[in-house]
Amino acid sequence: MAKITIRSADALKADKTESFLWDSELRGFGLRCSPKGKKVFILQYRQDGRSRRMSLGAYGALTPDEARDLARRFLGDVAKGEDPSAQRQKDRRAPNLSALCDRFIDEHVLLRCKPTTQREYKRCCDLFIKPKIGSLRVQAVTRPDIADLHHSLRHKPYQANRVLGVLSKMFNLAEIWGLRPDGSNPTRHVPKYAERKRERFLDPDEIKRLWITLDQCVENGTETLHVATAFKLLLLTGCRLSEIQTLKWTYIRADVLWLPDAKTGPRRVLLNETALSILRTLPRLPDNEHVIVGAVDGQHITDLQRPWRRIRASAKLNGVRIHDLRHTYASVAAMAGHSLPMIGHLLGHTQAQTTHRYVHLVDTNARKAAGEVNALMSGFFGSTPPTRPTFRVIDGGDHG
Repeated sequence: MAKITIRSADALKADKTESFLWDSELRGFGLRCSPKGKKVFILQYRQDGRSRRMSLGAYGALTPDEARDLARRFLGDVAKGEDPSAQRQKDRRAPNLSALCDRFIDEHVLLRCKPTTQREYKRCCDLFIKPKIGSLRVQAVTRPDIADLHHSLRHKPYQANRVLGVLSKMFNLAEIWGLRPDGSNPTRHVPKYAERKRERFLDPDEIKRLWITLDQCVENGTETLHVATAFKLLLLTGCRLSEIQTLKWTYIRADVLWLPDAKTGPRRVLLNETALSILRTLPRLPDNEHVIVGAVDGQHITDLQRPWRRIRASAKLNGVRIHDLRHTYASVAAMAGHSLPMIGHLLGHTQAQTTHRYVHLVDTNARKAAGEVNALMSGFFGSTPPTRPTFRVIDGGDHG
């Protein structure tokens, strides 16, 4: 047994069985030659009473000195109680990112998320994550991999940030499932793109035009009464689309909608008199528990986007989204003088920052109120208020 060199490695010949050349300088380091002449550097060691053998790399791709240094590093891991051969086998059996996507959907999303969120998460996985980095092993994904994927979607900043959010949750779960070390989430410190919130509120003329259009669509038969009622209720309650779309008659109790499974959890929505009168006159089908019925017997309507595109075109409200009806409800509440906490309560917000987008509307009323106070104050001291107070100096002496 001598030190493995290029000369001794070249001299090792193939045999009917595997042949070995062991190194005299580093115990356990050797070169294996297969019967077909393939030469691979190996490391043999003992861990937990068992003999382990692992490949380091092919001769030619590694020189003897490079392979010896690599073996020395692995032996250092062995001295720390680690088992590099077992870890390598575990890494080879580890799932790729496509498999993690599937597990994420099956074990988390389908159990914990609402249907709309389920569809969005699955869409992110199928359209963006799997095609781009799905073949990478979970433990091998790095921050640059995530940054490159995020950057490739830069022309769709909203979508890029949604994909980043899905990946962040997936890698948090990968740590819980033991697929990555704790604190190794590669999405950390990847900055999101700036998002400009769309704030479109219907003005009074547009609200009137939409209302007239909804009635006309029912009269001429282009839309059903239930479709028109859905949009009227969205405008009158500030509810989310899914909350009205899946609304059941049993949720209506007196003048309150009791929503058991809203986005932020169970919540109650107060119905105004207009909404109540619309619901009182809406036909209730005996074999359907839903308020807004669809074409399938016993089911709620599943698509309000296509009817909305027809309706907004007739009402000349191009670009207005269904969700903007919720913004409109909030804007009217703000213009009526209600505070941000009250608006948040009406909309079912759980975080004050979500309602903060309406602060400028509340400020408008506050400025109007401040102007009214100023007008009253001005009346107390004349048409032109003094620019600075005038003080009369009183002599402190005794005036008898």
